Amino acid sequence: MTVAVFFGCTFIAFGPAISLFLFTIARDPLRVIFLIAGAFFWLVSLLLSSLVWFITVQVSNKNSATQQRGLLIFGVVLSVLLQETFRYGYYRLLKKANEGLLALSQEDTMPISMRQLAYVSGLGFGFMSGAFSVVNILSDSLGPGTVGIHGDPQHYFISSAFMTLAIILLHMFWGVVFFEACERQRWWALGAVVISHLIVSCLTFVNPHYQGSLIPTYIILSIMAAWAYLCAGGSLRNLKLCLTCKDKDFLLANHRPR
Repeated sequence: MTVAVFFGCTFIAFGPAISLFLFTIARDPLRVIFLIAGAFFWLVSLLLSSLVWFITVQVSNKNSATQQRGLLIFGVVLSVLLQETFRYGYYRLLKKANEGLLALSQEDTMPISMRQLAYVSGLGFGFMSGAFSVVNILSDSLGPGTVGIHGDPQHYFISSAFMTLAIILLHMFWGVVFFEACERQRWWALGAVVISHLIVSCLTFVNPHYQGSLIPTYIILSIMAAWAYLCAGGSLRNLKLCLTCKDKDFLLANHRPR
């Protein structure tokens, strides 16, 4: 049973993201490089926030439960702010890199657009965030032990997997909205991304009342997905044509001779 839980939760958490990587990124070496770089930027932001949190814990009163909880909340907020700061830094770096690639390219167009970079970098942030969020939980799911045997909630593993899935997809959508906001200098949109990120992160404090964290998180996920779709140039008409397989340009672009 533990093996089934392990693989089930792994596929729930990373299945959609891995599928997106295989179908949209893996064939393009440039996209793979930018995805790995995005994951590295997220990792550096986590390192800095962890270092600050560790120092504050060491100098605080470890016997005070209230103070330790306050420091935990401080660590979460600091981590979110650093992640978004590094996302902006990565955007600036990619902007310069894209200009350099255009100068070296023999074509008049950029080898990869900013919207594609936003999607790829967001997925890189999500992959690394999801890995650090759930890897220890997946390790524990292999046993020994049984969750809920002492009356605790029995949905710990699957709830963690669905939360990880939401975080990965949210990072992807946040990346698209964030980059578009930077391109158009819509600072209110940047603020909306940061605030929604803070809300989702703080919702985890509601656990183990998982319905109190998962439901609002997936509502925010739906809103950000629609927003990112519009930022990427989508419309209701395009969505209808795609779902009904009547988008001729899309079908021709994805046609492969046999």
